[in-house]
Amino acid sequence: MSEPLHVVFGATGGAGGALSEELVRQGRRVRGISRKGTEIAGAESVAADALDAEQAAAAAEGAAVVYHCVNPGYTQWPELLPAVSRSILAAAEAAGAKLVYADNLYAYGPVDGPLREDLPDAATGPKGRTRAEVASELLAAHKAGRVRMTIGRASDYYGPGGLSSMTGEQALGRVVGGGRPVWTGRLDQPHSFQFLPDLARALIVLADRDEADGGIWLIPAGEPLTAQRFFDLAFEAAGRRTPAQVQAVSPALLAIAGLFSPILRELRETAYQFRGPLVVDSSKFDRAFPGLEPTPHPEAIEQTVRWFKAHRASGRRSH
Repeated sequence: MSEPLHVVFGATGGAGGALSEELVRQGRRVRGISRKGTEIAGAESVAADALDAEQAAAAAEGAAVVYHCVNPGYTQWPELLPAVSRSILAAAEAAGAKLVYADNLYAYGPVDGPLREDLPDAATGPKGRTRAEVASELLAAHKAGRVRMTIGRASDYYGPGGLSSMTGEQALGRVVGGGRPVWTGRLDQPHSFQFLPDLARALIVLADRDEADGGIWLIPAGEPLTAQRFFDLAFEAAGRRTPAQVQAVSPALLAIAGLFSPILRELRETAYQFRGPLVVDSSKFDRAFPGLEPTPHPEAIEQTVRWFKAHRASGRRSH
């Protein structure tokens, strides 16, 4: 009997890439789905447009588990995320596979105190509402018996391959390149930062455990850090002097920059996440699935800085 097939949609993004790599490392049978069919070491790589229901269904054929790690362009979430999520849901349903959705924290909106799963979806902006609606639709499909599914929600991630996150190219990429990292918020507020390999391991736990079905789970992260402490650790790992010199973007500057940059304009909706505390309480996950210890931030940041150095060197060699 062949090994169960794990199909990853969005297999070349930050979360999907880390997940595909971890599945391969664990000896799982993996099929990675991306628009270009980019080769993934140790996995079957397939080109498919997840928005196309027929292509998605064909890509998921034979799957035991389907992972939804597709994250459309930031400015296109309200337009594309519901459609691509329905397509992947239908593909998992057709395959008879369990669906694991890699989500973020936007649905909760501004919160006083730590984030927990029992908080209401109180987001008022379009991206937060979209995230809440997608999660609600997927959970309704589970409740209706159409598909087994579960949701893992994570905070801002960093790690090897994490280029497009808040801590990606404009932050850690600049640290490695000798520049000033950009942070669109305050530097003195506690923040839960999620290391991508830890996120990947947690999503696999949710896939493996029946107890996870039909629920939302906040993924364990390392201890909260201020952005200043995060970048101090990154400067140390990059061999640069501390304290780190960080370009902190104020609300006024973000509003002005948004006149010229669609991405920065969209960031105003979730600026609250970076102007006050954003701390994840993962005790529900920890109680249900003990033993998943997050990688300590100093070690995780050192691994990430090494990856960015290699990535930049590879980019220079390709020109």
